[in-house]
Amino acid sequence: MATFDDLCAEDDGLICPEVGPWSEDKYRLIALYDELFSKGMKDKWHARVYVDLYAGAGIGRLKGTETRLMGSPLIALSVEYPFDKYIFCDDDPEKLEALRQRAARIAPDAEVVYIEGSCDDRVDDILRAIPRGSTAYKVLSLCLVDPYDFGFKFETLRRLSSVYVDFLMLLAAQMDVNRNFHNYIRERNTKIAEALGCNDWRAKWEASKMARDRFPVFLAEQVSESMTTLGYLPRTAADMKRIKTYDNNMALYYLALLSKHPTAYGFWKDVMKYGTDQRGLFPE
Repeated sequence: MATFDDLCAEDDGLICPEVGPWSEDKYRLIALYDELFSKGMKDKWHARVYVDLYAGAGIGRLKGTETRLMGSPLIALSVEYPFDKYIFCDDDPEKLEALRQRAARIAPDAEVVYIEGSCDDRVDDILRAIPRGSTAYKVLSLCLVDPYDFGFKFETLRRLSSVYVDFLMLLAAQMDVNRNFHNYIRERNTKIAEALGCNDWRAKWEASKMARDRFPVFLAEQVSESMTTLGYLPRTAADMKRIKTYDNNMALYYLALLSKHPTAYGFWKDVMKYGTDQRGLFPE
């Protein structure tokens, strides 16, 4: 199991975006689930595919420090039982080129497809890169959805769900939506409607009679409700891992697993268990 040192990276001179200190927790949780998933599914499927819709540069520098951490693509490339194929998408060509060089260095034999552009615009290319499954050749994908804000689109997830895929999602219900509540609640703002695939979410919010400070919970559970229309098993906010800041313990976002099969939630229970103490996820 990974340690903090395993997540650390050297300065290689390539672009290295700044990330918040809470990113350490996010990457630890992602690393743990990647390990459990890749190992647990290696003998049950003919091909396991890792998809990262917002892949980034592969390494980030913790804000206010010189500490560099591997991002989700390099973490996935470093698991003990590598995925059979990797698909990395990002709309920033400089970041994607840095990721390409870093991935080639740490996993030169990995089969990797790089897709430049918005995942929403390039979803057909992402689908084409996923091997076609059949009754004789079973393919399972794990797709990480980690946008900078609550900017993912349900339509993209719907189209990706045409293949057998589990989603590991960062839901910025506190960090973004809670902070910008008064902007997003306005009728002309379509951001949340696009994320949920639901134009009447405001009416559902009013009908819920939930207190204002419960809006992130409402939103996280609405994401799950939308995904149930695609065959995913229902989840509550209690089934998701809440990431907080270190300095004032303020909630930032939920990390949620969405799957059509209960086996995945067995792995997720282990993540939730080890993730109880955010600074103690991985034994040294």
